[in-house]
Amino acid sequence: MDEDPRRLPPARARHQRVRTVLPPADLAGFVERFWIVDWHYDRPYRQKVVPYPQVHLTVQPGAAAMLAGPATRYVHRELTGTGRVVGAALRAGTARALVGAPVSTVTDRRCPVAGVVTADVNGLTDHLRARLPADGPDRAAAQARDLVATVAGDRSLVRVDDLARDTATSVRSLQRLFHDHVGVGPKWVIRRYRLHEVTELMAAGVPVRWAEVAADLGYADQAHLSRDFTRMFGEPPTSYARRY
Repeated sequence: MDEDPRRLPPARARHQRVRTVLPPADLAGFVERFWIVDWHYDRPYRQKVVPYPQVHLTVQPGAAAMLAGPATRYVHRELTGTGRVVGAALRAGTARALVGAPVSTVTDRRCPVAGVVTADVNGLTDHLRARLPADGPDRAAAQARDLVATVAGDRSLVRVDDLARDTATSVRSLQRLFHDHVGVGPKWVIRRYRLHEVTELMAAGVPVRWAEVAADLGYADQAHLSRDFTRMFGEPPTSYARRY
C-alpha cells in the first residue's frame, strides 16, 4: 500500500487544486463534466486513480491530447514539478461516436488524438463539437448511458440477470451493448459500483460482512472478491478498512 502522506486530503490540498466545469447545453448529452487539475510537487508523487466506466479526453500544455479509455483496474500517474491537465469526462455509454469504433477497443488504453487541442476547456469543447453528433447520442448510446446510470443508482442491482429482467432484454444483448458503447461488461460495471458502495461503508466506520458481500455479488468466495477489490482500488479490503 502506498503510504505517502501526501495522499491524505489535507496534504493533497496543499499540492493540488481540482476544479470542475459543467458542459454547455449542446454537449450535456455526452459530457458529464470538464475538470482541471493544477499541481506542484517538489518530488515525484504517484497518484492512484481508481477505475470508472468512462472515457476521458485530456490535454496538457505543450502536449498532444489523449483519449483515455475506461480502465478495468487502478493505475498510477506520476506528478512532478508544476503542471496542469484539463479533461472532459464523457458520460458512460456515449463515447463510441468519439472513439469511432467499439469503446472496448480503447479499454485500458491511452491513445493520442490527431490535431491540435488547446489545453483549456474551450479547446476541448471545440474538439468535441467538431466530432460529436449535434443532435446528441444515438438511441443505442442513450440506452447504454441510461443503463449505467441505473446500475450506479440502484444498490439492489447485483447481477446481470437482474438488469436484463428489469429492462426486458437478454443478458447477451446487454453484453453486446456494453461492449460496443461502454467498453466494459455489465457484470464489471455492477461490481464496480457495488464495491464502491462498500468503500463508502468502510469510510463511515460501518463493519462489513465480507462473506455476505461476496455471496450477494456472485463471487465464488471471499478470496475472489478480495482479488477484484485489490485490482480496482489498489489494496486488499482489509488494508483499506484499517485506514478507517
